[in-house]
Amino acid sequence: MSANGQSGSRRTADAPIFLSMIKHTIPGFSLTFGISAFVLTAILLVPLGALIVQAFNGGWDHLWQVISAPRVVAAYRLSLSTALIAALVNGVLGALTAWVLARYSFPGKRLVDGIIDLPFALPTAVAGIALTSLYAPEGWIGELLAKVGIPAVYNRLGITIALIFVGFPFVVRTLQPVLLALPGDVEEAAATLGANRWQVITKVLFPSAFPALLAGVALAFGRGVGEYGSIVFISGNLPFKTEIAPLLVVSKLEQFDYSGAAAIGLVMVVFSLLFTGGIFALQGWATRRTGGN
Repeated sequence: MSANGQSGSRRTADAPIFLSMIKHTIPGFSLTFGISAFVLTAILLVPLGALIVQAFNGGWDHLWQVISAPRVVAAYRLSLSTALIAALVNGVLGALTAWVLARYSFPGKRLVDGIIDLPFALPTAVAGIALTSLYAPEGWIGELLAKVGIPAVYNRLGITIALIFVGFPFVVRTLQPVLLALPGDVEEAAATLGANRWQVITKVLFPSAFPALLAGVALAFGRGVGEYGSIVFISGNLPFKTEIAPLLVVSKLEQFDYSGAAAIGLVMVVFSLLFTGGIFALQGWATRRTGGN
């Protein structure tokens, strides 16, 4: 028998042993896996399936009429572009913040670390009202921006600011544990071998943290695409200008056009899945490049 055949037979023979090790190492695997599969189906797959069915409930003609309407297309473009810009901005700001929290000690660090989670706990409508008051022409920040001719509410800038606010914690909380796990002596070793600070960042730290950074950006984008409460006050909701797709979904529901609302929602889900899938494919490639599993 060839060496390949022997190795294949060995792997086949080792499979039952590996499965038995799992059963002994993780007691109740069948029960916990069954519960996980049930919860995943009930919470994710069934609502998604219901959305698809409801979207096609009015027929193909109605579906296409809804999703291809100029007003809806403009809302798609606005929601996706502002969510992408906010996610990229959060990628930069979140990486810097995670680095500071992971590598430095300073007075009030725990307070800063706790404030980062505020968008998670704060109701989005409250966040929207607060941001509108703050960035309005008579607000603390809006007044300063108005003096230099930069309106920050009822436009794309205001929407992007709101999305940065709600998406910021996703990047920090995804990247921070990875940076904490990176030993500091790796940076010292690279510096000892002659690497400057920029080379340490780009050649040592960035490759290890890049997959986590991508995951955080993807989560921030996903949150931004479907965000409603924090945007509805600061955007102005002007059709073809500052009207977001989630607002159109709510508008369709108020008109009892459930299939139309589901159709718009389905398109947003498809866009989010395509973007998130691309991000995680890139994340897997980056992980393999750095020698991860």
